[in-house]
Amino acid sequence: MGAILRKDLAFGPRSPLFLFAVAMPLLITLLLQVVFGSLFERAPRLGIVDPSGSALTAAALELDGVRASVVADEAALRALVIAHDLDGGLVLAPDFDARLRAGERPPLGFVVAGESLASDRILLALATVDLVRGLEARALPVDVELVGDGTGVPLQERLVPLTVLLALFAAGVFVTSFGFVEERERRTLDALLATPAATSDVLWAKGLLGGGMAAAMAAVTLALNGGSLAASPALLASLAVGAAMAALIGLIYGLVAPDTKSLFALFKTLNLIVFAPALFYVFPDWPRWIAMLLPTYWLIDPIVRVAQEGATLAEVGASLAVGLALCFVLAGAVAMLARRPRVGGGA
Repeated sequence: MGAILRKDLAFGPRSPLFLFAVAMPLLITLLLQVVFGSLFERAPRLGIVDPSGSALTAAALELDGVRASVVADEAALRALVIAHDLDGGLVLAPDFDARLRAGERPPLGFVVAGESLASDRILLALATVDLVRGLEARALPVDVELVGDGTGVPLQERLVPLTVLLALFAAGVFVTSFGFVEERERRTLDALLATPAATSDVLWAKGLLGGGMAAAMAAVTLALNGGSLAASPALLASLAVGAAMAALIGLIYGLVAPDTKSLFALFKTLNLIVFAPALFYVFPDWPRWIAMLLPTYWLIDPIVRVAQEGATLAEVGASLAVGLALCFVLAGAVAMLARRPRVGGGA
């Protein structure tokens, strides 16, 4: 088994499928992050010309969601805004703070870039008004109360389970199943079984390679999507169970499909069932009990809850127990299929 695994590790990276399993989750993550603005999300850029060291400037530099910076003079500010290196700019009058507190109305220049987003302009304008009110220390004429149930989840976060499931599937299922089917098609499986290696050794080697890649790619995908990767027992157990289930599904695919064409047909047929549980995270109003009827729900649910919600081992223990039980069922199916006479290439 060790010799087969070393051989797969040595020659696997040369395979386009191996590279696909590594690159696909990264490319999908990149695409989703660009579309929904997490990885390359940028805050509105605000430049401030402040000849007197106003407290407004200090407060602006501490604002969340705004990238504020100090500019030497108004000419430099306008040049940066025209070049769209800034989305907007403020020009404070000399002694702005003292004049404001004395009841005067000092001029406050506000310029915006022609190519800036309308949302950025509104945000910068409202932030400026809020900063001036804070500097003036005058009570607002109205009280604002934010009302909500706090259950809203950004679409980007709801897509994380689908991305992680793709990573697990690409590495755990694709690599494992294709590795076994290619051995059969190239007749190298017959050569392996003619050595002291048993069928179980081949299956273990393929499963360990696919499962190890699945755990690694799931962890990388979670990290790219902002999930917590603190080395906790809950995360390690969740990744281990998820990777094991993915690898076992891959072994079943590989044992059932006689060739790569049949394997592709199997993927197309079962993809909906495999990825369906992730849709219940994208649409949280759907009844979750339907997703629980699908095996891959127990593969993804513990990983997402630990990485996104900070769940402990005790909190995901029931899900892990169900997932582990399913792994034993899948392992039994693998053992039954492996005893068929057509496991080798020519029997």
